[in-house]
Amino acid sequence: MQRLTIQTRPIEGQKPGTSGLRKQTRVFMGPHFLENFVQSIWNALGGVDGKTLVLGGDGRFFNDRAAQVILRMAEASGVAKVIVGQGAILSTPAASHLIRLRGTDGGIIMSASHNPGGIDEDFGVKFNGPNGGPAPEDLTDRIFAETGKVARYHILEAQDFDLSTLGCRRFGAMEVEVVDPVADYADLMETLFDFDAIRALLKGGFRIAFDAMHAVTGPYATEIFERRLGAAPGSVRNGVPKPDFGGGHPDPNPTWAKHLVDEVMGPDAPDFAAASDGDGDRNMVLGRGVYVTPSDSLAVLAANAHLVKAYRGGLAGVARSMPTSRAVDRVAARLGIDCYETPTGWKFFGNLLDAGRITLCGEESAGTGSDHVREKDGVWAVLMWLAILAERKMPVADLLRAHWAEFGRNYYSRHDYEAVETARAEAVMARLRTALADLPGQDFAGLTVAGADEFTYHDPVDGSVSGGQGLRVEFEGGARFVLRLSGTGTVGATLRVYYETVEEDPARHALDPAQALAPVIAASQQIAGIADLTGRAAPDVVT
Repeated sequence: MQRLTIQTRPIEGQKPGTSGLRKQTRVFMGPHFLENFVQSIWNALGGVDGKTLVLGGDGRFFNDRAAQVILRMAEASGVAKVIVGQGAILSTPAASHLIRLRGTDGGIIMSASHNPGGIDEDFGVKFNGPNGGPAPEDLTDRIFAETGKVARYHILEAQDFDLSTLGCRRFGAMEVEVVDPVADYADLMETLFDFDAIRALLKGGFRIAFDAMHAVTGPYATEIFERRLGAAPGSVRNGVPKPDFGGGHPDPNPTWAKHLVDEVMGPDAPDFAAASDGDGDRNMVLGRGVYVTPSDSLAVLAANAHLVKAYRGGLAGVARSMPTSRAVDRVAARLGIDCYETPTGWKFFGNLLDAGRITLCGEESAGTGSDHVREKDGVWAVLMWLAILAERKMPVADLLRAHWAEFGRNYYSRHDYEAVETARAEAVMARLRTALADLPGQDFAGLTVAGADEFTYHDPVDGSVSGGQGLRVEFEGGARFVLRLSGTGTVGATLRVYYETVEEDPARHALDPAQALAPVIAASQQIAGIADLTGRAAPDVVT
């Protein structure tokens, strides 16, 4: 073994987004690309000599090879110890928990979240800090700066390290501990939830179906739902992780998990169904005959959290990303607790969680979590639902109707225009941005604009300011739409449009969401010219 210093060239300013850097897999596999980005992380941290790090990923194609590169680079840069999931596997929430449990200096997570996997699909790398959460903006800015000037990286010349055998061993001068990726996380869940109550629910004939989508949560779901809680064998579907996610798209929504939606709408539907994504941080929840929107899910969990073991003392506060529906705001107002509105990206919840200002938080993009880790957590969200259902003793559909009757119904939908030519997507944003000041008071599709702005976040904990976080148009009566460009894609731009309206009358809570939102959608087309400027007659995905 020997340490090498490799001369290289900058990778021309690679900007990590809210979930790290995502690129097509072949880009990461290209000469020096992964190495340069990892070295940029080391440099941005001021070096990693003597540090202890966690390493793991979602098992997608190139996960195993990237892990070996990162281990060799860690050793060559003086890292004291790396704690790595067996087979280089760790779900994102499990990695967050492990960072916090072991008190490490942070960790590297290899994932492109809900993006497809494979040599012709996507890969990603991100750094999580000592609190277990995604790197804050000041660190991602430093990483970005380093990628534009990195000139060399350090790496150990060595054979692959055995990641299949549990235990501690030396790798050069560095200690590597290979751990069971599931055990610590599953133990944490048992401290948060009354497993006896959930077991009784399942033993009483309550049937569940969990679709792991051939992604990382398969082993976690099998251990927790089938082994520890006693769900019937086969309750976990597609539970074996695959490098290409079985050729599917590991995004838990009605488009990519249509088979699960069809099942709960069918004649032999389970009582409860759920799915999770590539790295295990997102969730989709369904009941017999009903799909639960992520925004409704967050609101229902907040309203019923006091029934759950870990949250019986009440909630310190709640938070949602700005595009997420304001259903949880109504719950917070009723509970008399604070509700914070943040930019999209889980890292913005981190300060609020660390400061003890909130207990629950969530995003419209199927992410829900609490103060138990610093990432959104798909399996945790499913357990929250099961724990509440065990106490409320009513079907999911009845629980939703009871919630709407008490708090009103926020009809909500997201339209994604994927892989739009970047110039076209930016033209939509520019047109609306230019028009914002003149919109209030104008009528569109029968709706009157009450206000319009570009969202800027002022962090109440550290005072930082994050601008350019999305364009908002609000109408009299509580309806609104939001436009923003997403950083989750790797080709072109993804234009996301979020629609919301509020219905207080219980007699109208059974409206089809498309019908309820039709005026808002029509108004957005008139105001922003989405179809004309993108050349798309309809969105690619409707959630």
